[in-house]
Amino acid sequence: MFNHTHTHTHTHTHTHTHTHTHTHTHIYRSLYILADLGGKSLESIPSSPVTKKPGETLNLSCKGSGFDFGHSYWTHWIRQPAGKALEWVGDIGSSGDTYYSDKLKSRFQIGRDISSNTVTLRGQNMQTEDTSVYYCARERAHSDTKHKQFWSKTS
Repeated sequence: MFNHTHTHTHTHTHTHTHTHTHTHTHIYRSLYILADLGGKSLESIPSSPVTKKPGETLNLSCKGSGFDFGHSYWTHWIRQPAGKALEWVGDIGSSGDTYYSDKLKSRFQIGRDISSNTVTLRGQNMQTEDTSVYYCARERAHSDTKHKQFWSKTS
């Protein structure tokens, strides 16, 4: 008789920010801190809501700790408009390959800075429908070719 115990520990830190405005010219968005297993984490920069007017550019960063973005990881950007489902924006692999949602690829760009272990999301010509909570998430990957059959590669 063999006994087998398998334990999973998941830590998620969520900060909810409610912002009210009397004008429709501002976009509010925030990025949450997502904690991973084993003391690894992704920290949002900035961690507070960002306000943009329609047509402006959005810049978000995600700083990793406890692991190296340059070694066999995919980092995804995902967003969730209030009251709606999660929507995948795109991702970047350890080799620097990027893939995007067909709907968003013309306005969003994902980059990274290996020296600071940071992944960035840049959105151009932001509109009110882009108002969302933006998440970054890390995925352990065995191959940088895993998404090529599903998503169009960008140069």
